[in-house]
Amino acid sequence: MSVSRSAARLAAAAFAVGALALLGACTQPNLKPAQLLVALPDYCNTPDGMALLPDNSFILSVPNYNNEKQPPLLMRITPDNKAELWYKLPTVEGPNPVIYPMGISCAPSGDLYLADMQSNKSMDQKSRMWRIAVKDGKPEKLVLVASGFIVANGTTVHDGYVYITESVLEDGSHPLTSAVMRFKLGEENVQLKTPLKDDPHVIATFKSLKNDWRFGADGIAFDSKGNLFVGLFGEGEIWKIEFDPQGNVKSNKLFAKASCMKTCDGMSCDVRTDRIYLADSANNAIQIINPDGTVETLARNGDFKNKLLGKLTQPCEAMVRGNTIVASNMNWPFPGFRSLTHRLPATLSVIQLDPPPAK
Repeated sequence: MSVSRSAARLAAAAFAVGALALLGACTQPNLKPAQLLVALPDYCNTPDGMALLPDNSFILSVPNYNNEKQPPLLMRITPDNKAELWYKLPTVEGPNPVIYPMGISCAPSGDLYLADMQSNKSMDQKSRMWRIAVKDGKPEKLVLVASGFIVANGTTVHDGYVYITESVLEDGSHPLTSAVMRFKLGEENVQLKTPLKDDPHVIATFKSLKNDWRFGADGIAFDSKGNLFVGLFGEGEIWKIEFDPQGNVKSNKLFAKASCMKTCDGMSCDVRTDRIYLADSANNAIQIINPDGTVETLARNGDFKNKLLGKLTQPCEAMVRGNTIVASNMNWPFPGFRSLTHRLPATLSVIQLDPPPAK
C-alpha cells in the first residue's frame, strides 16, 4: 500500500471518529458506583460549585435555593472529608443584599472568584461576580469584581484571567443567546453595559435551540493545551474555543454531543489525560468527554430516596480530585429531571477513577 493511500485511510478514520462523536455516539463500558463522600449539615440545603485548594481540601458554594430562609454560605471540605463552615456570606448594600454563590474558582494568589446568580429572582441585570480575598487560608474581605450579569454561572481562572459563563446573554432571544466573558485578575467594580451583549468582556457567544431548559453556557474548563471548553446546559453540547498567541478567540466550534448526554452543567478537566468530567444534571449522571470528542458515561443513578447512600441526585458539578471525581448534588428539582424531590441531607458523592496511564 502506498504511503499516500495509508495517509488517506488514516485521515478517513480520524474523520469518522469525529463524525461519530457529533452524531451522538455514546459508550458505557463500565459504569462506576457513586458513593457518599460527605453528608452536609442541615443548614446546607443546596450545594453547587467547588474550588480545589493546594492541600486537597476544597471550598463548596452553597446558595441554598431549596430553602432561602437559610442564608447562603461557603463550606470547606477538609483533606480528610470533614465539612466545616468557612464563610457565611454577608449581606451587601443595594436592592439585592443576598449573595447566591454558584461557580467558584481559586486564583494563583489564593483568592477566590465566585459567580453570584440572582436570576432566581428575575432576568434583569442583577447578577454579579465577587472576589474573596484570602489570607492564611481564611476569608479576609469581599470585593465586587463586576455587576450587571443576567445569569452569572460557571467560573474558571487561567493565565491571568477569570472566565465566567453568562447563561442568558439576551433574555427572550430565540434561539437563546449565551456567552463566555473574560476579566483580568485584579479588575474591580466593573459595571457591565446594557444591553449586555455589547459589553467588551464578551469573548464568545452561543445559540441554544431547545426550550426544555432555557440555560445556555454553563460548565467551563481549560485543558492542558490552553483550549477552553464550554457546556451548553439545555442543549447537552460541549463547545471548544481556541485562542491565538495574543489571547484572541481563533475558533469556537461544536466539539461533543451524544444521545446519552442530556444537559451540561459544571465540569473540570483532568490535565493528566485531558479528559473532561461533566455533571449531566437532568440525567443524574457524570459523563466523560474524551480528547477526540467521544462521550462515555462514568456513573448514572435513578431517583434515590436514601441520600446517605451517596448516589447522584442532580449533580451540578464534577471536580477532579486526585484519582476521584467529586460530584456536588444540587437536588433542586426541575421538570424532566431524574431527581424528583428535594430531600435532606444535601450530599457530595465520590467516584473512584482508574489510575491514569503512564505517559
